[in-house]
Amino acid sequence: MGAPTQLPTKATPPCLKPASAVNKYTAMTFEVIGDAFLDTLKVFPFLLIIYILIEILEHRTSLTQNKNILQGSLAPLIGSATGIVPQCGFSVMAAKLYDKGFIRTGTLLAVFIATSDEALIIMLSELSSASWIMPLILIKLATAVGMGYLVNFLFSGEKLEEMRLTADTHINSCGADHSGKSDLQVFLLSPLYHALKVTLYLLIVNLVLSAVMEYAGDSIESAMLIGGAYWQPLITGLLGLIPNCASSVILTGSFINHGILFGSFVGGLCSNAGLGLVVLFKNTKKIKRNVLLVIALYIVAVVVGIAVNGAMDLMGVI
Repeated sequence: MGAPTQLPTKATPPCLKPASAVNKYTAMTFEVIGDAFLDTLKVFPFLLIIYILIEILEHRTSLTQNKNILQGSLAPLIGSATGIVPQCGFSVMAAKLYDKGFIRTGTLLAVFIATSDEALIIMLSELSSASWIMPLILIKLATAVGMGYLVNFLFSGEKLEEMRLTADTHINSCGADHSGKSDLQVFLLSPLYHALKVTLYLLIVNLVLSAVMEYAGDSIESAMLIGGAYWQPLITGLLGLIPNCASSVILTGSFINHGILFGSFVGGLCSNAGLGLVVLFKNTKKIKRNVLLVIALYIVAVVVGIAVNGAMDLMGVI
């Protein structure tokens, strides 16, 4: 008796995907959109406060009262201290102030270098990594202050905008004439308009970047793992430049899970200026200058990362 005849199996059309795969991609898409909205919503209050403060600064305050804070000898130190605060609100503020000509280049770099976005929050939630928080802060703070003062010294002739206003009319730094407008329009509605406009721009950027990090995040993290003590900072420095909190999350998660070395982690966070970079490129027309600032951030990140890894290697820690 012969073997039973097998009926040919019907092949699944290539255009049809299993329901589980469709559900997976649907869930990922909703996650991307949700993350983008949350990232943007977290920045909006900072933006609104920043614009209100800028309007008050431009209308109510004389140059002599604010010069020591924004333009004086303590500016890089104060900028570095504010940059340490979790999330990237102060880097956004620094970018806006720099765009208006109220702070020097070194002060801006000090804030950017000190910024760590979500890293400190994640490390505080992980007891295993809590002991690394103080070394991280000290290294970033020292680097930010040092670079801030160095750059301000090298560009000591940098011209800054006056913050003193005329008595009759006020044209703010974005070119809008506020003469004849009520305090409600000047100090609330105008800042609200600017904050909403920038928030919309940031939302679009966050949607794109969140999608890239969601679908390519594993590949980026795998690339970091192949680097040694002197190669990892080249990769983490680039990753840190991505203006989205996802980059700080990946860097921190990789360090906590022993995927990258401490120096590589610190280096990546030194270039992690967050959304400040987006605001900088959005609100300034000097693209060449902005590109040079990004290159400077990357060089600092790589040098710091290699230096810390090298020092730890000499001490036998790694």
